[in-house]
Amino acid sequence: MNKIKEFPFNQARRVTGKEVEMARKAIEAKLGVKRLSRGRPPKGLDKYKSIQIRLNPKALEWAHAQAKHRGIGYQTFINEMLMHRAAAGRVHHSPHK
Repeated sequence: MNKIKEFPFNQARRVTGKEVEMARKAIEAKLGVKRLSRGRPPKGLDKYKSIQIRLNPKALEWAHAQAKHRGIGYQTFINEMLMHRAAAGRVHHSPHK
């Protein structure tokens, strides 16, 4: 099957919720880690704030690749990296203002 036109779409079916859940559990068992849920973060005291930020295209490309490899969204990945850095207390102050 070299071309998308050759795929028998008329014979395809939707994947059931049960099949999705079984696949998720199989992936978790194979990788040995629980996969993070995707979607909007929970509201509450740690409610996320919507912002706009400019990033170097190379940094954004790296974040997209890392997030795809981990099976999460790139914004989630960037947030996790920032939170990890903040929790480690490795904040460096630049001498430039």
